[in-house]
Amino acid sequence: MLILLTSLFILLVIGMPIAYALGFSALCYFLIEQPALIGILPQRLFAGINNYALISLPLFILMGLVMNSGGITHRLLDLAMFFVGRFKGGLGHVNVVGSMIFGGISGSSASDTASIGSVLIPEMKRRGYPTHVAAGITVASSTMGMIIPPSVPMVIYAIVAQESVGQLFLGGVIPGIMIGLLQLVIVWWVATRHGYPTEDAPFTVREGVRQVRRSAIVAIMPILIVGSVVFGIATPTETAGLAVAYGILIGLFIVGLTVVTDLPKVMRSAIITSSKIMMIIAFSQLYIWVLALERVPDQLAAFMLSFDLGPTAFIVVIAIVILIAGTFIDVSPAILLLTPVLLPAAQSVGISGVQLGVVMVSGLAVGACTPPVGNCLNVCAAIARLGIGEIFVGAAPFLLANVIVLFLICLFPQLVLWVPSLFF
Repeated sequence: MLILLTSLFILLVIGMPIAYALGFSALCYFLIEQPALIGILPQRLFAGINNYALISLPLFILMGLVMNSGGITHRLLDLAMFFVGRFKGGLGHVNVVGSMIFGGISGSSASDTASIGSVLIPEMKRRGYPTHVAAGITVASSTMGMIIPPSVPMVIYAIVAQESVGQLFLGGVIPGIMIGLLQLVIVWWVATRHGYPTEDAPFTVREGVRQVRRSAIVAIMPILIVGSVVFGIATPTETAGLAVAYGILIGLFIVGLTVVTDLPKVMRSAIITSSKIMMIIAFSQLYIWVLALERVPDQLAAFMLSFDLGPTAFIVVIAIVILIAGTFIDVSPAILLLTPVLLPAAQSVGISGVQLGVVMVSGLAVGACTPPVGNCLNVCAAIARLGIGEIFVGAAPFLLANVIVLFLICLFPQLVLWVPSLFF
């Protein structure tokens, strides 16, 4: 284990991509400790990605990109403006509500940051918001993209943990909504203190009907996706494919043939993003195999049981570990590395795999907005042209909502498990 961890740390410090770092550190272990097993490594590498459920990943990613290129962002923001624009700090509220809606469509926090941020950050700056505050709200609110269903990280966790995708999707509903509501409260408090403006958004029945009619066909997409999985109408993979087709049709309906002409570029982007995740999954399988050979999950479970911690105390400890790990490891590799280690130990004390999955994704969502690795920070830095440190300072008050909800779902498992129990 010393070889494994030391080599991985050194490779990450010198800047090697996480996928190759995982593969080389596992190779170092086998060269020194298990040279007879070297010939099996290619088989293990390909076995890690030979999983039918993984087909849904590139399709969900493509779905989010298609919806983004289909010109829907402005419609969703107009809908959010109608409901919350008239409150103090109106554009901040629009940012949060827009992320709640868009996160349920894209399944990705980075896509949320890019789509919402490119529209709202310049407008918020023009209306008197400091740049780091506008960027901070954008980054913090984008975390709901990986918690509110559908969620790409939850699909990855479901594959690794062999849990139900439908239950995980439903388990993220209440935590995601709670984070959004708490962030709205914080935006109002910050806006009141600093005198950020309200927006001139007409609140009439006629305007409400108009905005709902313009956006309903887009806003119901998360319900269709989750519903088809939960009620067994389609598998997650089939649902992802149908969602891509639905996104193309919506794009044609809203912006016309531009969606079709942009499709090759969008598909190329989806292929590149999916390939990065697939490479991480493949190389992580070697790393996970080493952990299994060294019986690390069993030893960790026995070690934690020796402290005689109850389920609540145990999952609080896990949440703290996830928050720390998320600052140094990106979301996908963190799920692939932590799940095989933490899941057996959690189940040994009676913690549901679904609760652990939602806790893990919620905790890593905070890490996506935390230096030095934070993926959402880097996306936002390119849009706002600020350093990631300044953006994190602006995001910190709003990320407090995420941390509060994270520990609430640790203390009260039914916040995660109640909705899935209604359908499963």
